[in-house]
Amino acid sequence: MHNGLEPAFWSVIPFILILLCIAILPLVAEHWWHSNKNKFIVSMVLGIPIAIYLISIGRFKDLEHQIILDYIPFVSLLAALFYISGGIVIRGDIKATPINNTIFLLIGSILASFIGTTGASMLLIRPLLKSNSERKYVVHTVLFFIFLVSNIGGLLTPLGDPPLFLGYLRGVPFTWTFRLFPEWLFTVGILLIIYYIWDQYAYKKETIKDIIKDQTQVEPISIKGSINFIWLLGVVLIVAFINENYEPFKTLIHQNEFFKLIQVPLFFLLIFLSKITTPDQYRKENDFNLYPIMEVAALFIGIFITMVPALILLKIHGHELGLDTPIKYFYATGAFSSFLDNAPTYLVFFTIAQGTMTVIEFIQKEPLILAGISLGSVFMGAMTYIGNAPNFMVRSIAEQFGIKMPSFGGYLIYSILILQPVFLIMALIFL
Repeated sequence: MHNGLEPAFWSVIPFILILLCIAILPLVAEHWWHSNKNKFIVSMVLGIPIAIYLISIGRFKDLEHQIILDYIPFVSLLAALFYISGGIVIRGDIKATPINNTIFLLIGSILASFIGTTGASMLLIRPLLKSNSERKYVVHTVLFFIFLVSNIGGLLTPLGDPPLFLGYLRGVPFTWTFRLFPEWLFTVGILLIIYYIWDQYAYKKETIKDIIKDQTQVEPISIKGSINFIWLLGVVLIVAFINENYEPFKTLIHQNEFFKLIQVPLFFLLIFLSKITTPDQYRKENDFNLYPIMEVAALFIGIFITMVPALILLKIHGHELGLDTPIKYFYATGAFSSFLDNAPTYLVFFTIAQGTMTVIEFIQKEPLILAGISLGSVFMGAMTYIGNAPNFMVRSIAEQFGIKMPSFGGYLIYSILILQPVFLIMALIFL
C-alpha cells in the first residue's frame, strides 16, 4: 500500500454497512433494492465519504489504484466475458436427471480453469436452467453451480480466477497452479458426490407429471453463435500476454503503471466484434440483458472503495495475526476472501507471507503456504454472494428464470454447512 497515515479502525464501518445492505435490503425492501440505480446510490452514499477521508489522510494513491487499476479492469474483464458468452446459444434440452446434472457441473468445473469462472458461469448457467425448467426443486443445483463452476473449478490456471492471475503477475510461474490438481480433484469430487446424492433425493420429490414432461421434452444439444468462442479466446490471450511479463508492455508499464489499462479498450473491442458478428436473435434466445453486469458494476464500485481501509489495515497489521502454518494462511485468506474481493485479499496475504524473500525463493521455501493462500482465495470466494463476481451474476440470472434464491444470510448458511466440512478435510490432508 502507498505511504500516508494509517486509517482509523472506524473507517471500515462503511464497508460493513454495505455488506449489511446486501444482506438485509433484499429482505426488507426487495422492490426498491431491485433497482441498480438504488444499489449505485447506496454505493456512493457509503463510498464517497470514505474516498474523501482517504484523500484527507494522504491515501489518494491507494484510492486511485483501487478504482482505476483494479476496479475498471475488473469490471471490463467481467463485462467482456459476460457479453461475449451471452452470444453463445447452447440449444437443446437434455433430461435433467441427477447423473446428467452432475456431468454438467463437472464440465463446468473443468472449463472454469480455462475460460475463467465468469466465462464458464455465463456460458453454462442458462442451458443448465433450461434443462431443469420442468423440475420444481432446482435451488440446490444453482447453489452447487456457484460453488463449483463460479469458484472452485477455477483453481488450475491463472486464467481461472483473478487472485491467481495477480500471483502470475507477481512472478508465480504460469504452470505452478497445476500442482494444485490433487486439491482440485478431491474437493470437486466430494462436492459432486454430495450433489448427486442430494439431487437423487430431490428428483424423487418431483411429481410424475413433471418427470414425464422432462423426459419427453428432449432436444439434442447444438451450439449457435460459435464465432464468440474466438472472441472468448481473444479475452484469454489479452489476459495472458498483454501484461508486464512481456515486452514491450513490461517496459511501458514500468515507465507508467497506467499502461496496464491497455487491456480495457481491447476488451471493449472484443465486445463490439461480438455484437456485430452475432445475430440479435441469439442473445434474445438467451434472455440476455445487461442487468447482472450492471448490478455487479453498481455494487462493486462501493465495495472496492469502502474496502480500501480494511486492506490497508490488514497489510499493516497482518503480521499480528500469528500466521505461521499453511492451514492458518488457508483460513485467514479464505475468511477475508469471503467478504472482501478475493483478488486484493490474495495479494495482501501473498505479500505478508513473502516478507523479504524474492518470489522464486518464496515458492521454493514455502510452497505449502502459497498453496494455502491460493486455495483459500479461490475456494472461499464461494462462501458468500460477494466473494466472487460470478456468484452475483448467477443468482441474478437464476432469479430471472423465476427461481427463488436464498438471501445473503441463507446462502451463507448453505455454504457453511456444505463447504466448510469439505474444506477442513481437504486442508488436513493436503496442507
